[in-house]
Amino acid sequence: MWIADNWKDYEVIDTSGGEKLERWGDFFLVRPDPQVIWDTPKKINKWYKPNGHYHRSKKGGGEWEFFDLPKQWQINYKDLVFNLKPFSFKHTGLFPEQATNWDWFSSIIKKSDRPLKVLNLFAYTGGATLAALSSGAHVTHVDASKGMVNWAKENATSSNLDHLPVRWLVDDCVKFVQREIRRGNTYDGIIMDPPSYGRGPKGEIWKIEESIFPFIELTAKLLTKDSKFFLINSYTTGLQPAVLSYMINTSIVKRFGGKVEANEIGLPVSSNGLVLPCGASGRWIND
Repeated sequence: MWIADNWKDYEVIDTSGGEKLERWGDFFLVRPDPQVIWDTPKKINKWYKPNGHYHRSKKGGGEWEFFDLPKQWQINYKDLVFNLKPFSFKHTGLFPEQATNWDWFSSIIKKSDRPLKVLNLFAYTGGATLAALSSGAHVTHVDASKGMVNWAKENATSSNLDHLPVRWLVDDCVKFVQREIRRGNTYDGIIMDPPSYGRGPKGEIWKIEESIFPFIELTAKLLTKDSKFFLINSYTTGLQPAVLSYMINTSIVKRFGGKVEANEIGLPVSSNGLVLPCGASGRWIND
């Protein structure tokens, strides 16, 4: 398993009964987590005195209950600064487990003998974009939500990275890739973190089980002949690491060579030394 264990401003403190107790900087949140199917005694006091608690409804969705939590605050990962705020469906605007992937491709970018052009698809609030920018890449950031793209810009400004070469685009990822192919544009590295289900700006429907393999094949056409890496992350339980590995091998390795690794990603739980699983990632690297 690839573990995001270099955080100082974030930690999973404990997990039990379908929930996790987390520290985000100076604030403590209790949020639901579908992977937490065990029920152990909640002995840590912050379980009962958090700054915010997201209660899931049996009918679907849920709502926040706040106890002295600001509307927005910041945490750092190394030199990166992220603006956080609780919003609909339990999220804060950041997935900390992705730091293990940031560290991986940042190392590749820094070791390159040239500035790499990187495409970040389904780019959300820009964690991967900021990591790639700070490592020296030229980044194209694409997400269908204008609000998420604006949030990513705020994170870049807070991290003092907004002066670096980045394109911020509000667009449907599939249609953007199709247009880039027609334009003849290519990239040295591609990152994608597709949702299980989503809608584009004009109502385009995305279902990952039906859409992901054709999209990987399509996106592979944007890789340069001497491209360096490809990364796909998935939270969908049906897309196991072996599935991601198979798709990348079929779509990319046959054309470009290189090697593929795929694994679960996770976060350490500080109270017991165990690891909370948080999905899976597939990585291709072209040495």
